[in-house]
Amino acid sequence: MKETIKLTLEPEELPKQWYNLLVDSPVEFPIYLDPSNNEPMSPQKLMALFPIECVKQELSNQRYIDIPEEIRTAYYRLGRPSPMYRAKRLEEVLKTPAKIYLKREDLSPPGSHKPNTAIAQAYYARQEGCTELVTETGAGQWGSALSYSCALMGITLQVYMVRISYQQKPYRKYLMQVYGANVDASPSNKTDFGKKLLEKDPNHPGSLGIAISEAVEHAIKNDGTKYTLGSVLNHVVLHQTVVGQEVLLQMKKYEIKPDIMIGCVGGGSNFAGFSFPSIGKKLRKEDGFEDLRIIAVEPTACPSINKGEYRYDLGDTAGYAPLAKMYTLGHDFVPPPIHAGGLRYHGAAPLVSLLAHEKVIESQAYPQEEIFASAQLLAKVEGLVAAPETAHALHAAIMEAKKCKETGEAKTIIYNHSGHGFFDLEGYKQVLGFD
Repeated sequence: MKETIKLTLEPEELPKQWYNLLVDSPVEFPIYLDPSNNEPMSPQKLMALFPIECVKQELSNQRYIDIPEEIRTAYYRLGRPSPMYRAKRLEEVLKTPAKIYLKREDLSPPGSHKPNTAIAQAYYARQEGCTELVTETGAGQWGSALSYSCALMGITLQVYMVRISYQQKPYRKYLMQVYGANVDASPSNKTDFGKKLLEKDPNHPGSLGIAISEAVEHAIKNDGTKYTLGSVLNHVVLHQTVVGQEVLLQMKKYEIKPDIMIGCVGGGSNFAGFSFPSIGKKLRKEDGFEDLRIIAVEPTACPSINKGEYRYDLGDTAGYAPLAKMYTLGHDFVPPPIHAGGLRYHGAAPLVSLLAHEKVIESQAYPQEEIFASAQLLAKVEGLVAAPETAHALHAAIMEAKKCKETGEAKTIIYNHSGHGFFDLEGYKQVLGFD
């Protein structure tokens, strides 16, 4: 029988529920703190900022949460369930006995995994009667996804885009504008905090922490506006678990037992969504997942888990957002302007941080020169142009496959191919030295 390269699911196999890892957490989840007094953050304060249903999900003690049918229908529009591919040609070039699979999250209209939560957040905001959403974006994947989702739901969107990415990735900005969003470089002149920073440095490159501060300030000052974000918080990673649950179904359907699962980490949404359902099985000691290795991959320029401290820190630079316990480089950290803009956040998601601290997952960090070289290799042999963020997971998968070549072990490696790099070709040119 010919070996299956493309692992697909039928439309009716699209998951009907999201998975909440909070229920299976190895230790009690650290509560959020109010930045004004360091006391526990009340749900009411969170609801003033985020859509109410999202806050309920943030604090939920249910293992599985039903996905509303309208959201599932929108998931179909995204191309869900998304396929998983075996990178057979990559294996052959590497001369490795390992099997390398990639979950294709780059096929959505905005080009990444981000719509999985953007659609949900826009849906819940509309149900609540919100007329405007506001957010930040680093590389532009999240801003593109939320722009697309707000267009579907009929809601206005304001995006604060990290200035260095605004300059490096103009086509992401144009895509957001095509979907109808208003986009400003951050720091901007639209907020008090942005103006203060620009007075000190008119060419400030910005950071995700700064962009979050501007977005939160905007939400606080405008009635009918709610803030949304594309990573870090529990309800965001919850929505992304549609990815990991599809992976479980694909592994079962095609009789695949994973040895290693890999995802890149900035805030942690794609890594969590891809891996949490399998981590849940590992924690519950189900289906032989006890020995599964799960690797979170960061850039060496912004290694929150690898070099940060595990402690309470603010989620933004100005101090508007709640305090969360996480691996952090400090909320005032401004990373170098690397091309993986989505991986430049100063902290990792609290749940991802907790798993790293409890040694449930591993972490690795690589420089952008290495990850772009691996991305070019994938493009040459499989035809896929990966986003710089995605290339971190790809590179780690290649490194693990090379170890298998040395040891002769035929391990099964699965990584999350979280986004395409069509808007990142300037980064390829600069790092790889194209004319």
